[in-house]
Amino acid sequence: MNKLAKILSLVLALTMLCSVSLGETAQLAADAQTEVDVEAYEAASTEVYNAVLGGFFEEYLAAKEAEDVSERYALMALAEAKLLGAAVMIPLESRGGSYAVTRIAPRSSNSTLWGNDSDRVHQLIIVKDGILKTEEVEELRSIWNEVHGTGEYDAKAKAYLTEKGYELTDVYNYAYTSDPNTWDVLATSKQADSRAIVNTYDGLYEYDEENVQQPALATGYTVSDDGLTYTFTIREGAVWVDSQGRKVADVKADDWVAGMQHMMDAAEGLEYLVGPEGCNIAGAEAYMNGETTDFSTVGVKALDDHTLEYTLAAPSFFFTTMLGYGVFAPLSRDYYTSQGGQFGTEYNPEAETYVYGKDPDHIAYNGPYLVTNSTKENTIVFKANENYWNKDHINIHTVNWYYDDGTDQLKAYNDFKAGNLSSCILTSSRLEQAKKDGIFDESSYVTSTDATSFMGFFNVNRTAFSNFNDPTKVISPQTVEDAARTKQAMSNIHFRRSLLMSLDRGAYEAQTVGEDLKYASLINSYTPGNFVSLVDDVTVAINGTETTFKAGTYYGEIMQAQLDADGVSAKVWDENTQQSSGFDGWYNPENAKAELAVAVSELAEEGLVIDAEHPIYIDVPTFTGSEIYNNREEALKQSVAAASDGLIVINKVDCATQGEWYYAGYYFNLGYEGNFDLCDLSGWGPDYGDPQSYLDTMLPDYAGYMVKALGIF
Repeated sequence: MNKLAKILSLVLALTMLCSVSLGETAQLAADAQTEVDVEAYEAASTEVYNAVLGGFFEEYLAAKEAEDVSERYALMALAEAKLLGAAVMIPLESRGGSYAVTRIAPRSSNSTLWGNDSDRVHQLIIVKDGILKTEEVEELRSIWNEVHGTGEYDAKAKAYLTEKGYELTDVYNYAYTSDPNTWDVLATSKQADSRAIVNTYDGLYEYDEENVQQPALATGYTVSDDGLTYTFTIREGAVWVDSQGRKVADVKADDWVAGMQHMMDAAEGLEYLVGPEGCNIAGAEAYMNGETTDFSTVGVKALDDHTLEYTLAAPSFFFTTMLGYGVFAPLSRDYYTSQGGQFGTEYNPEAETYVYGKDPDHIAYNGPYLVTNSTKENTIVFKANENYWNKDHINIHTVNWYYDDGTDQLKAYNDFKAGNLSSCILTSSRLEQAKKDGIFDESSYVTSTDATSFMGFFNVNRTAFSNFNDPTKVISPQTVEDAARTKQAMSNIHFRRSLLMSLDRGAYEAQTVGEDLKYASLINSYTPGNFVSLVDDVTVAINGTETTFKAGTYYGEIMQAQLDADGVSAKVWDENTQQSSGFDGWYNPENAKAELAVAVSELAEEGLVIDAEHPIYIDVPTFTGSEIYNNREEALKQSVAAASDGLIVINKVDCATQGEWYYAGYYFNLGYEGNFDLCDLSGWGPDYGDPQSYLDTMLPDYAGYMVKALGIF
């Protein structure tokens, strides 16, 4: 089913929902949910995209045409500067940068900045009793720094902990906040799904705990001289089993052919990674666009049971870095079809006979774990797979996930103290309790940050005013007139910049991690500034001026140069720390007021009056059941009110449950379903080692996964 067909089916489903008569605001919500004209919506999406992101798109297309990797990185940095300057999103935080306490040896899992391998847990080293002391965590980090890349860290970390008197355990206990919506890793791009599923299968290659890519179900590969053909040798003797551990098939090269076709058929957000916007597998675009239904024309083929071949339409700078991501997961064709699965035009996940991936009892496993129990909003249990090809080389044999609904901020901490969790982030309330208990001074440490970029997205084309799955939930308090005014204001770049610069992100972050670390995980760009650096000297034009950047120059420095040239008063790169994170480079009340003054003047010429009696209302879905999330949005509300002198008013729209909150700003699949003006629920982690992994998410015409968060496509 293609993307447009999905839209049409959703529209038909939405028109069947009953509307409620609860006044003007409720009617606004009901009308928005039931009156979606696809052609008008797509035309509006295109118009809005061109207006707000046309400059970024033009620069980005030029970057992707570069034939030299350094020129490519430089031009991508210029394009991202245009994206940031367009002020369609607020950079918020990366994952990490928090106080924590743990029983897990640091760096005993993969910490590569892209893909899914960092969610694999089989190599974790965990102590059975006690809590690691601060100096022990730091010593283990030092050991990793000394030996990473040698394959020695696992043994050295175990020896160190044993010498310290610790006994190791093979059980990992983890607190989770969202159940997987599917167990089909090829039909999802949500981390809440893939974080669990990645532990049930192996791919071709896998990054280990020292961040070295190792053979998994492939034992090696060759690359043709023209860089277009990759030929993998598939490991012999590996098998697929069901959730009971019973063999259902041998692992063979065709599993990757079946997996790739199923992923393209499902079209749930991964498919762009193998098209022209990604690694550009030959024939993939034509198949996904419906120009051909013959999958044999796509460049993934099983030459025999143990030889797999990928053919690209053009050389890719990053193809092998993608192998650790779900898009390249295998699929047992025979097992899939036995669960009602079909391929090509016959693919229909809504069929009554289709049960594949509906729960963990309806997938096949070839990885280190089987799911032996999955109870919604309660517990997920993973047990070691006795038929796993590498079963003798895993450290963890039982993984217990325990659900935490977020309403009790001390629950995870108390569970950790009791030995029921392997680690615990010390949020502000937990931090105070840890200090009282004497645990903080002895055992706390600051977690490393990663390359995940959580953003606050501005809905520049809002259509929904209640939740798409249930229009009686999270209803906007705005009137029809309010909504029209907000939409018009959001179309103005200076208004968006003012809103962006009004948020005291330090105060916002402090609600989670406390004052001491409020800047530790703050980010200032979408792609981390130190994600890549130039290999060679490069000269590029910045607003018509030829500018040379030396080899070794980081991506962030080039972004900063373009923002400075564009007159955007923001700091996204720190020359001293060589980082784009750890400081607040956007919050500036003075600049926010100046930008707002320009916006008020320009909008007045369009007939929109903004003054104390006629402010602009911005809806922010708020999980009020959580003290932390409620306080974060309160900090946002207060800082915006102060910086705008009350001309911008944040509506904290009550989400009584975590589920309501997620459906307002995370679970939606299409732009017109986003129920917010500003939402801080989404982010992006890179799928592979190239800035394109971030920037492709902002492409138009349904190609960009995150552009839906702007209310378009």
